Amino acid sequence: MAMAEKDFVLSVEGLTVSFDGFKAVNDLSFYVEEGEIRVIIGPNGAGKTTVLDLICGRTQATEGSIKFRGKELTKMKEHSIVHAGVGRKFQNPSIYEDLTVFENLELSYPKGWTVFGALAFKRDEHVIQEVESIAKTIFLDEFLDKPAGLLSHGQKQWLEIGMLLIQKPDLLMLDEPVAGMSVAERKKTAELLNRITEGRSVIVIEHDMQFVEDIAHRVTVLHQGKVLSEGSMDRVKNDPNVVEVYLGH
Repeated sequence: MAMAEKDFVLSVEGLTVSFDGFKAVNDLSFYVEEGEIRVIIGPNGAGKTTVLDLICGRTQATEGSIKFRGKELTKMKEHSIVHAGVGRKFQNPSIYEDLTVFENLELSYPKGWTVFGALAFKRDEHVIQEVESIAKTIFLDEFLDKPAGLLSHGQKQWLEIGMLLIQKPDLLMLDEPVAGMSVAERKKTAELLNRITEGRSVIVIEHDMQFVEDIAHRVTVLHQGKVLSEGSMDRVKNDPNVVEVYLGH
């Protein structure tokens, strides 16, 4: 039985974007459910990052629809999409290296989003509790007073995920979150992502297949801007089309 649209956090339908006649994303449709970790994989140039750019409003769709909790995102500005509850992390961490872990998280706290809110912002007990709670979630509760620039590469990635989490997004999008991480850090990142899906959905773009196996509820394989295969990791791994296009590379 098909689910009603409102049951999906995200509904992408007929999404196409052309750059000078080249269709980077071509008539793409997929649906993300509440509390789901969806991993998008595919060879380089398959359109993976472009899909995230389209969802967060960085790139304008040529045609098609992106609905987030029933709201059409293709007509919205980037900052409005963030305020609606969509958080996006890029490949390279963008943290404030000179500030402490605490200050990085505090700066991302949503009270400061309007000019008035930023001016009136005070570090009250609630903010401190929220920062400490997020720091614990991202394994950095013992590093709150440490300058972010001194963190390891993996810890910087976790800090940036924390800076998104403190904004309480309903949909979190991560572009290659474990690139450059140690094996131990990848394992902890998988644990982190599995923990934060309570109350939110996550879309991850990733090349590390072991990590994908550790986190994915569903996998979408893109090839030339279209869905090549979709389903559980086992199903996708054994799909002859995927084996030919992707795993054979």
